[in-house]
Amino acid sequence: MNKRDMILDKSNQENHSQLTSPYHRWLLKAEQNQLTDPDVVRELREMKDDKKRIEEAFYRELAFGTGGLRGIIGAGTSRMNVHTVARASQGLADYVLKERGNAMESLETKAEGCRIAVSYDSRIKSRLFAEVACRVFAANGMKACLYPELMPTPCLSFAVRRLGCDAGVMVTASHNPKEYNGYKVYGPDGCQITVEAAEAIYREITKLDMFDDIRLMDFDEGVKLGRIAYISPEVYTDFIEEVKAQSVVGDEPVNKDLSIVYTPLNGTGLKPVLRVLKESGYTNVTVVKEQEEADGNFPTCPYPNPEAAEALLLGIEQAKEREAALVVATDPDCDRVGIAVRDRQGRYVLLTGNETGVLLLDYVCSRRTAEGTMPGNPVMAKTIVTTDMGERIAEHYGVRTVNVLTGFKFIGEQIGKLEDQGREGDFIFAFEESYGYLSGSYVRDKDGVGGAFLICEMCAWYEARGINLVDKLNDLYETYGFYMDKLHSYTFAGVEGFEQMERLMEDLRKGPVIIGGRKAEKVMDYGLGIDGLPRSNVLKCLLGPRGAVVIRPSGTEPKLKVYLSARAGDRQAAEQMEAELAESFEALIFEKREDLPI
Repeated sequence: MNKRDMILDKSNQENHSQLTSPYHRWLLKAEQNQLTDPDVVRELREMKDDKKRIEEAFYRELAFGTGGLRGIIGAGTSRMNVHTVARASQGLADYVLKERGNAMESLETKAEGCRIAVSYDSRIKSRLFAEVACRVFAANGMKACLYPELMPTPCLSFAVRRLGCDAGVMVTASHNPKEYNGYKVYGPDGCQITVEAAEAIYREITKLDMFDDIRLMDFDEGVKLGRIAYISPEVYTDFIEEVKAQSVVGDEPVNKDLSIVYTPLNGTGLKPVLRVLKESGYTNVTVVKEQEEADGNFPTCPYPNPEAAEALLLGIEQAKEREAALVVATDPDCDRVGIAVRDRQGRYVLLTGNETGVLLLDYVCSRRTAEGTMPGNPVMAKTIVTTDMGERIAEHYGVRTVNVLTGFKFIGEQIGKLEDQGREGDFIFAFEESYGYLSGSYVRDKDGVGGAFLICEMCAWYEARGINLVDKLNDLYETYGFYMDKLHSYTFAGVEGFEQMERLMEDLRKGPVIIGGRKAEKVMDYGLGIDGLPRSNVLKCLLGPRGAVVIRPSGTEPKLKVYLSARAGDRQAAEQMEAELAESFEALIFEKREDLPI
């Protein structure tokens, strides 16, 4: 081959590479008017000469796991857009149809009577993505049941069971920044899907070409044919009634004139939270105007997470003006709740998820005991990274504690097991340190609507008796000991970092584990599938009655998450012990990686 032929051959190879690359295929589809989202088309054209931008958008396919999809909104295989959503929906449809009915039946026969519930939050393109999912399900012969307006995640979990659906989809990125959106999948039990289901759905997704293998029906045509139907207002009302039924106040007087400031953080909580409070007699509720309306740009709260103090700043400012007793914030999909409480000095104290959880647990247990509504064999559930103080309170009231892996779906599974045994009524409460709460079995996920309602009722009940929530929390600490529970995250970026993180976990498994000068009396390795739980790369080190450390690699980020718990007679001693544990653990990590950013 002469030099000229070699140059031509190289040029042909480059042209072929361009034509077959994912980016150029998407661009060709755009030029042929085969892409329906103008934002995706515009972005594809804008990145034409930007190799780095192309690489970021197409370097991988968006991962699908137990949390479904989650990513930055934009064009490309690694982004959230109508095409990645449609492909995931087709994979979910294929999975559901395979799981449904007799293996010998045709897909058309299996699709008859098959239902999938769909909901969405206030994020950018959430409604569009929800409609795309419905179009795919309709094209596959299923019935897509869509809420006519944005609704919280717990309303989706409720609808799945209320309507007898085979699955559910919630379009949300929870409390991530505005650039993100996501696609959470629920099973017929109203729980987020298990690891096994996620892997099976992912296998179906990977079989599909992004464009050629996707069935899509026109939305209006789907509505006309009855393949797409709006969920009736009665379902939403039934959800509201179930939330109100969680009241444990009985005939006791409460201060329903309690001054409350509420912020939905520009998300889905506004209507359901206000409706529950109003119908329950709480009328002195003020909404933070800047964060009242649904807005996926989150203009006053770039990180709309009620776990972050910044998310409650505007609410606290307004509460100071009104001298309100309580500030309540729910995240965009309204499954988490954060609060600030006015103490006797007029200061607003932010409570952690653990602190709010133990207050609610004690309130529910004490009121049920007083009202005679405590079941004969009551059960409380929490995750293994949630404060052990909850278990001590439960024990005081004769309530059995079930500890589960991180993720509220595992709590939902426990409620399902009780239901299978005819003991659904034995479940009384569940909480996790990441600001998730559930009282009652009407949903199988954490519920920000129910959590907000019960928090307001608890505060009103104590206020009617001259008790401040901060004082009540301190009373609990005096009774059960002071618990200082904190989460620390350590970054292990890149492939090398991931390998170092894995080596650290293996070294800890080999032992002995000494943290803060204290040798672990017991190391619980959940990677072995202990306590009847699924295998998970988590270690819990018990440092005697005064401390515990839980270590787990994050499932979504290159981080090692370390939950430190210290118990002492007072706050100062507990804080000192927690600081010693943190310093010791960081030193242990530095031995493995000296350049680790803390």
